[in-house]
Amino acid sequence: MMRALSGWRRLAVSRPLTMLGVIFLLTIVVFAAFSPWIAPYPPEQIDPVNRLLPPGGAHLLGTDHFGRDTFSRLVYGARLALLIGVGVVTFALASGVPIGILSALYPALGRVLMRMVDVLMSFPSLLLALGLIVILGQGVFNAILAIGLIYLTTTARIVYGVALRLRAEPYVEAARSAGAGTWWIITRHILPNMVSPLLVQASFVFAFAQLGAASLDFLGLGAPPEIPSWGNMLAESRIYITRASWLLLWPGLMIVLTAFSLNLVGDAIRDRMDPRFREMVRK
Repeated sequence: MMRALSGWRRLAVSRPLTMLGVIFLLTIVVFAAFSPWIAPYPPEQIDPVNRLLPPGGAHLLGTDHFGRDTFSRLVYGARLALLIGVGVVTFALASGVPIGILSALYPALGRVLMRMVDVLMSFPSLLLALGLIVILGQGVFNAILAIGLIYLTTTARIVYGVALRLRAEPYVEAARSAGAGTWWIITRHILPNMVSPLLVQASFVFAFAQLGAASLDFLGLGAPPEIPSWGNMLAESRIYITRASWLLLWPGLMIVLTAFSLNLVGDAIRDRMDPRFREMVRK
């Protein structure tokens, strides 16, 4: 317990910006978990009399063109942000890790799988996501699949490179010589040594998933309009940019800060788990 507290204290001193990012992400988690108790109004409550109110008074961050409370919709939007982030990371890791490892351990299979990954990576990410949404249809689950497929390719490539290096390590060769099977080598030697790059990749995938989801929502191809999401809030407010600019400010700020905080946390995880960076921090 004391060691954990010491680690957090050292992080706060050496990386104050990262610590602020951690606090912001924890705030997002609290928003998502306790939305009904934090939001002062239901996110779908319409009040035409109080539409386009500026921040202040009974509505902390103002109201939108339907009179809905902006702060309440931001709080409820954190739920969808976490859902999409966790869903995309889970899909990318669950699909990309097996593809990368099998491609490294079985070169003949790897030539086929990696060429398929290369084909997918040749498409612009947003264009590929739009094409998949057109095929699959609009919806949160389909948005997770579309965005997850984009980052499956980068995850598979990273895992493939790490697995190729680990496959040639002496302890893996020794285990193979001793008669260890492929499954044993994967679970006992390859996967445990991939924890660090996978954690870093997960943090970056989570961050870019927020940007991808917001892009799809802004184009009207992500979450349905009735679901409060930061991307939907941006899309609905763009025509009021000169009349009520704060409507664009708040959801845009949430998206940017979330992605920025996740990138900071990813960098901290990488530096913490890489022995070279760890020694530099200690000095």
